[in-house]
Amino acid sequence: MKFINPEGLYDPRPNGYSHVVVAEAPARIIYLAGQGGENTEGELSDDFGAQVAQALRNLQTALAAAGATHTEVAKVTALIVDHSEARLAIFSKALRAMWGDHPAPACTLIPVPRLALDGMLFEIEATVVQQEIY
Repeated sequence: MKFINPEGLYDPRPNGYSHVVVAEAPARIIYLAGQGGENTEGELSDDFGAQVAQALRNLQTALAAAGATHTEVAKVTALIVDHSEARLAIFSKALRAMWGDHPAPACTLIPVPRLALDGMLFEIEATVVQQEIY
């Protein structure tokens, strides 16, 4: 995949994402359902940061189940209840930590009034592209 942050657009890397991701075919595409901040018992923390951290751990678990890694994620969509600059900062820091020195995926953040479960504050879904090596 090719990750592009073109001149003429602001630098999104401090927020933990890339503007454009180009994936060439043939490829294996994996769609991961939205992962929330619930633990294996289905419990949710009241803390937004704790939910983000757990949701990203859940995303890693789902990726591994599909035989994929976070560096193969082309696009994420994040849903945040009661979005604010403070919540954006927490989410951006978590994405930067997860991707480290690897190019970050394209990302869309959608503020929402609520999510599927009472108390759920954050959800993230991902699309993975695994390219064949010739």
